[in-house]
Amino acid sequence: MTHDNIKIPVYLDYHATTPVDPRALEIMLPWFTEKFGNPHSTSHSFGHEAAEAVEMARGQVARMIGADPREIVFTSGATESNNLAIKGAARFERRQRDQRNRIVTLVSEHKCVVESVKDMEQEGFETIFLPVQPNGKVDLAVLDRAIDDKTVLVSVMAANNEIGVIQPLAEIGAMTRDRGVLLHTDAAQAAGKIPLDINDANIDLLSISGHKLYGPNGIGALYVRRRPRARLEPLFSGGGQERTVRSGTLPAPLVIGFGEACALATAELSDEADRLVRLRQRFLDRLGTRVEDFAINGDIDDRLAGNINLRFEGVDALKLIDLAPDLAFSTGSACTSAVVEPSYVLRAIGLTDDEAGSSVRLGLGRFTTADEIDFAADHLATAIRQCRERASAA
Repeated sequence: MTHDNIKIPVYLDYHATTPVDPRALEIMLPWFTEKFGNPHSTSHSFGHEAAEAVEMARGQVARMIGADPREIVFTSGATESNNLAIKGAARFERRQRDQRNRIVTLVSEHKCVVESVKDMEQEGFETIFLPVQPNGKVDLAVLDRAIDDKTVLVSVMAANNEIGVIQPLAEIGAMTRDRGVLLHTDAAQAAGKIPLDINDANIDLLSISGHKLYGPNGIGALYVRRRPRARLEPLFSGGGQERTVRSGTLPAPLVIGFGEACALATAELSDEADRLVRLRQRFLDRLGTRVEDFAINGDIDDRLAGNINLRFEGVDALKLIDLAPDLAFSTGSACTSAVVEPSYVLRAIGLTDDEAGSSVRLGLGRFTTADEIDFAADHLATAIRQCRERASAA
C-alpha cells in the first residue's frame, strides 16, 4: 500500500535485516542459472569462473575492514562466525597453552555471543561477563582488571544491535595486544556502517553478516588474523574448504552478492552515515514537537547513525506497536519460548523493567527517505498519545 508516494508500512527495522541492494542482486542473479559452477571443482571453465568470482568477493570483504583476502573465511552468517571465533579460538589455545582458560565478554553482547561463551563453561573455561556503563560502553579500567595471565580471549561487539552504541575497540585492542590475548569483535551491526580497520584496532577475529549490510541472507564471514596468527579449531568436519577452518561447498551466488554489498558499503560509507545522522535528527526534532516525556537509550554521540532507541513514559511498547500498524519497528524486548521479557541489554544499562518495557528501537537505513521520517514521526506521536490516553483511562 502507498500513501502520498510512501510505501506502507514504512520499514524502520534495518538492524534486524536489510533488503538486498538491487546492484548486488543484479551481480548475483547470473550465478544462480547461467554461471552455476562449483567454485571447488576447477577442472573446467564453470568451476574456474566461479572460483575467480569467489576470490574477487573475498577481496571486497577484506578491503572493507583493511584485511588481507587470505584472512577472510566465509560462513553462513554472524552467528556461525561468532561461534567459530569463540569456541574455535578457545579450544585451540587451550590445546597449546592449557593454563589459559578465561574468556571475557560483556553482559550486553548479542545472544549468540553470550550463549557461545556460556557453552564454554561446560568445557571447563572460566567466563567473565562484565557490566556496561549507563551509556552502554564498557569501563576500560574494569576490562583491564578482568584480563589476567589466564585469559585466552576477549569478545566485545563493535556496535550494539539494540542501542547502537559503539565500543572503543582501538583502546580495547591496545590492551589485549599488550597482554598477548586474542580480541574478537562481533561487527554484524557495524561492518559497512562505521570505519573498521583490523590493524588500527589490533583485532584478531571479526564477524560479519551479509544481510545486515544489504547483501543476501545466509552468508557471512569471519576475519582471522594471519600475523600474529590467530588459530582456530573447526566446529565441524568435512572437505577442508576455507583453508580447513570451515568445511562445506561455498554458495557462490551468495558469496558474490555479499562481496558486492561490501564494496558498495565501503564506497558509500561516509556519505550514507552523514545522511542517516541528518534523518535521525529530523525524526527526533519532529517527534519532540509532538510528544513529551521521552528519552534516548544509550550514548547519543558514539552510536550507529541509523539507530534510534527511545523510551516513552507511561507507554507499553508492545501496545504502541499495535497502535502503529503503518510502521515496521521493534520493541526493546526479547521474546523467548513465548515469554516476553524486558531487554537484557536495556537492563544492563540500568533501566528498570518498566522503562525497558516502554522502549522501542527504530532502525534507519539506505532506503529510508525524509518523507518516510516525517510520516513515521507523525504516526508514532499519534500512537503514543493514544497509548497514554488508554493507560490513563484504565
